Amino acid sequence: MAIQTFRAFSSRNYRLYFLGQSVSLVGTWMQRTAVTWVVYMLTHSPLMLGLSVFATQFPSFLLSLFGGVISDRYDRFKVLLFTQFMSLIQAVILAGLVLWGVTNVWVILGLGVMLGIINAFDVPARQSLVYEMVDDKSHLPNALALNSSMVNLARLIGPTVSGVVLQWYGAATCFGINALSFVAVLSSLMLMRLPPHMVRPNKKKVLQDLVEGVVYLKRTPAIGTIILMLASVSLLVLPFNTLLPIYAKVIFEGNAATFGYINSFIGLGAISGTFFLASLKPGVNLRRILLINTCVFGIGLVSFAYCRYFPAAMFFAVLSGFGMMSQTTICNTIIQTGADKMMRGRVISFFAMAFFGMMPLGSLLIGAVSQWMGTQATLFAEGVAALLIAAIFAPFLKKSRLDEEERRELLKEEVEEMRVV
Repeated sequence: MAIQTFRAFSSRNYRLYFLGQSVSLVGTWMQRTAVTWVVYMLTHSPLMLGLSVFATQFPSFLLSLFGGVISDRYDRFKVLLFTQFMSLIQAVILAGLVLWGVTNVWVILGLGVMLGIINAFDVPARQSLVYEMVDDKSHLPNALALNSSMVNLARLIGPTVSGVVLQWYGAATCFGINALSFVAVLSSLMLMRLPPHMVRPNKKKVLQDLVEGVVYLKRTPAIGTIILMLASVSLLVLPFNTLLPIYAKVIFEGNAATFGYINSFIGLGAISGTFFLASLKPGVNLRRILLINTCVFGIGLVSFAYCRYFPAAMFFAVLSGFGMMSQTTICNTIIQTGADKMMRGRVISFFAMAFFGMMPLGSLLIGAVSQWMGTQATLFAEGVAALLIAAIFAPFLKKSRLDEEERRELLKEEVEEMRVV
């Protein structure tokens, strides 16, 4: 079972990537937790919490398509090196400003915009490069599931450490640790031995590349449906964590450490789910698991919303995290394995737009709605929305699965005919 779960580690480049990113992502979650807490302590406003997420993620929505074009046109490895270095610079600036007492909320939001612009080019390059890191392409779904486990392990560790560090040493220390963590990922990238980048003559304009991506997505509904579902969940459900500082401070009457614990229990559920995904055998129906886990996500949020007993609430947080992890992991796996190599960067940019674009809009929406109808009622409504999305998309995902099976059967028939000839 262990060999099955970690089979992507047989690729040296992927092992290096996994180790470097694991360290870096812990720092990223520490910074994310600290930024959210600092913004809430400065403003005590759910709307400003939503705006802080919007500032970081909306630039990714605006520029992700261009990031996809850059990923398809140029050396993805060099693009990734550049974006990781710029992320280090952003963390250093943030740490320095807070250390010097510059804690104006608008300055923090401005640095969030800077990070969002960097991520618009980082995500398509990083996600596309994973394909090249894995020697045996049948291990790709396992590699993507392990990627998700890496993210969620960081989500488990980062907020817990961040909560303690915030309580005892302050936000500047969290930001400084994040800056140092980028040394690990940059070192791992430099140690890789990837095949040389093949320069392809490209006389097309950037706009033509963008149009090609849109046309390809329209002609591939199996991928388009997945992206549309992810966009719906990202808009209406995933921004639930915008409200978590209010749960920590007001509903559970806690502090920064309480906020870290809530995030960590969600991360515990998510990493449990990703190890479950990584252990699945090749050929399993991922769309079915996506539907089931979306329902689990909704049930977890509905149960968490009005629960005031902290241990029980943490159980529902774990349940929510388990369901939540499917949204990005399975969607990414289906896209990576189904997209044409020459279009992968652009298709992933649509995936990034669905995720990074809808979440900030959703965070603004959730922040505004919670001001009007209350935090707990808003979170309850998000859980109901997850259940409705699962019900709406169930027929489309079943049809996509049948279409894929038909294509496989046709391909088998063509191969058999060629053998006969």
